Amino acid sequence: MKTKADFPNINERKPEGVDENGKPYRVLVVDDSMFVTKQISQILTSEGFEVVATAGDGEEAIEKYKELYPNVDLVTMDITMPKMDGVTALEKIIEFDKDAKIVMISALGKQDLVKKSLLIGAKNYIVKPLDRKKVLERVVMAVKR
Repeated sequence: MKTKADFPNINERKPEGVDENGKPYRVLVVDDSMFVTKQISQILTSEGFEVVATAGDGEEAIEKYKELYPNVDLVTMDITMPKMDGVTALEKIIEFDKDAKIVMISALGKQDLVKKSLLIGAKNYIVKPLDRKKVLERVVMAVKR
């Protein structure tokens, strides 16, 4: 019987979610939708990222970021959430850590909030519905800046 060793992987490549030393980038996923949180987490972990925590609103995001700091390489932040929206949470995280790497996630039609987020310091944005290729492309771009 043939084993995996008999079929060398011709497409061998390093997963996108791992740095040059082979350490996974650590991500905090913030979204009030369990479905979206799960979707983002699956996309990222499939490429080697480590989802270190999740949060369901902006207040929880700030708490978790401060708890985990400096062991967070990236935050994915939904814009529209209860208690505290993503733009306010972004501002507060940037106040706490000016080097924070945050990628905003928004529904269609929120361009004004996306622009505001980018001006405040977000590194990139992703529009829902999520597209695996775009999520990875934008997250990788942000984390490697």
